[in-house]
Amino acid sequence: MSRPRPSLRDLAASGIPFALIARDDTTVELLTGEIADVELLADIPLQDADGIPREVLALVPFRQVRERGFECHDDAAPLRCLIVDEHIALPRDEVLAELPSVPVPLVDPGFDIPDEEYADIVRRVIADEIGRGEGANFVIRRDFTAGVDADPALAGLTWLRALLEHERGAYWTFAVVTPSHVAVGASPEAHVSAQDGVVTMNPISGTFRHPAGGATAATLTEFLQSTKETEELFMVVDEELKMMSAVCSDGGRITGPHLKEMSRLTHTEYVLRGRSRLDPRDILRETMFAPTVTGSPMQNACTVITRHERSPRGYYSGVAALFTPNPSATSGEATHDLDAPILIRTAYIEGGRLRVPVGATLVRHSDPYGEVGETHGKAAGVLGAIGAVPRDAVAEQIAAAIDEDEPAAQPQLLADDPEISALLASRNARLASFWLNPQGSGGPGPFAGRSALVVDAEDRFTTMLAHQLRHLGLGVEIAPWHAVTDEQVDAAELVVSGPGPGDPRDPSSPRMRRMRDVVTRRRASGRPLLAVCLSHQILADSLGVGLASLAAPHQGLQKTVDVFGEPASIGFYNTFTARVSPGTTTVGVAEVAADAAGDVYALRGPGFASVQGHLESILSRDGMTTLERLVAHALTPIAG
Repeated sequence: MSRPRPSLRDLAASGIPFALIARDDTTVELLTGEIADVELLADIPLQDADGIPREVLALVPFRQVRERGFECHDDAAPLRCLIVDEHIALPRDEVLAELPSVPVPLVDPGFDIPDEEYADIVRRVIADEIGRGEGANFVIRRDFTAGVDADPALAGLTWLRALLEHERGAYWTFAVVTPSHVAVGASPEAHVSAQDGVVTMNPISGTFRHPAGGATAATLTEFLQSTKETEELFMVVDEELKMMSAVCSDGGRITGPHLKEMSRLTHTEYVLRGRSRLDPRDILRETMFAPTVTGSPMQNACTVITRHERSPRGYYSGVAALFTPNPSATSGEATHDLDAPILIRTAYIEGGRLRVPVGATLVRHSDPYGEVGETHGKAAGVLGAIGAVPRDAVAEQIAAAIDEDEPAAQPQLLADDPEISALLASRNARLASFWLNPQGSGGPGPFAGRSALVVDAEDRFTTMLAHQLRHLGLGVEIAPWHAVTDEQVDAAELVVSGPGPGDPRDPSSPRMRRMRDVVTRRRASGRPLLAVCLSHQILADSLGVGLASLAAPHQGLQKTVDVFGEPASIGFYNTFTARVSPGTTTVGVAEVAADAAGDVYALRGPGFASVQGHLESILSRDGMTTLERLVAHALTPIAG
């Protein structure tokens, strides 16, 4: 006979760690157990002492990016694991009836960084980071903070009730109550999940703050037509495809775009799916963390965050990872499924203080005060949902009417509007069919039996590039710039010298020096070389072609350019360019493909080829055909 469970109020008062998670509209899952703080993702205890699989809910802080060798402000936030002893599903109405509803007053609320100072940070990031080629976009956060005199567990339950009552469209609505720390939120975004070997990622980007009275098709249309918002979404899809290509044998396929409609905000999103046999902890490590809350390329984004954010992130932009034993797993498969939403739209209580971290994605088109407004909108979305600030009364009435299925409230979703649906679908006309369509084997590929070494210069576009090269039949190995040996460079059948952030002219950078060594050594050998983006610029410089900064960075820019007599629609992520005099078609032994201004898009010569754009990007509609042409040229034997 099972013992009756304690009330939620009694549970909160008991000090027993627990979590409440709503993943659908009808139930709330209650998880109770013991806490274990571990150092590494590999240490998450998915088996007991006898090797029997067990369920674990892990709060993964941002500082875990150190596992990938990335920089961060290290606040020693624990990788906190709730080892689940009991997991029960409760009716949502029953939970709501138990949760407290007395308002929790806030003391001295406000942002830790004033608006004008945050706007200055935005300007510096655009000028000093994006403007110097350090990356395509970066997410810089600030925190809304306040004092909280109430018991933290009861405050968390109170806010969970408000979220369940007033927020809609969340992926997880949750409260996690552990000693000295409470997290409560409504995350709109699943970072990564793995179920029966199928890995799913859900890049969400672009934030439409609903006007007073709620969103309409007209106001949403203006948002969807924004170049800045559209490019922001494409860039994060590219970044998450890099991760998918690292963990999935089939590289990943994208579907969408869709709308993520919440009570006060609407986002645009894609869904990425692929197959993997990796342990879910390894999947989580290889996908730390979402570019929607960090930037791209990921490694350099962490460095930029460390330079410009004034304090550690704690759990903001980390994940809540639920590892659930999979009884159907067979030998060689992962023993657990994974469900891991991003820790955003989340309030934290620790040491009598409330903290609501929010960030804005900064791109080349960003307006500093617009990004200030975005942080206000995101903070208000959380604070309004938990009742800490006044809610939009008209929007509340509309939401209530929708919940009651009143005809006057239809259509319920703006995505159902035919014009909105058509506007969303039209975005895919700009994208590469390679990533939109199923990627079957398609035969052995034109370069079957041949091999390539891809040298990674700290941009995991190389994982997507490697996947495309494998699709063309090549066997591929990826080596990081700091680990690749001269022997590897010499022995490889084809060397693909990859892209990366930064100024190729910087003599103080060890990474630039090593990439120059790779390109120079390979050129001198006369053996096949393909150079991409940063390495294209290095190759051009070695041929005597000058390098220059672009007047405006080409970060996430799609252009149709002439590549040796054939037009190609390609995605660009560059701040620097190789530049020749207008009309130049050759430089020494190299043919030059350049525009009317002299900006060089591709080079080819005996045993080598290069391209400025990213043929692997979703923005490169002609990426695969152009890649095949350039690889074929590089592999062509040099005439006697």
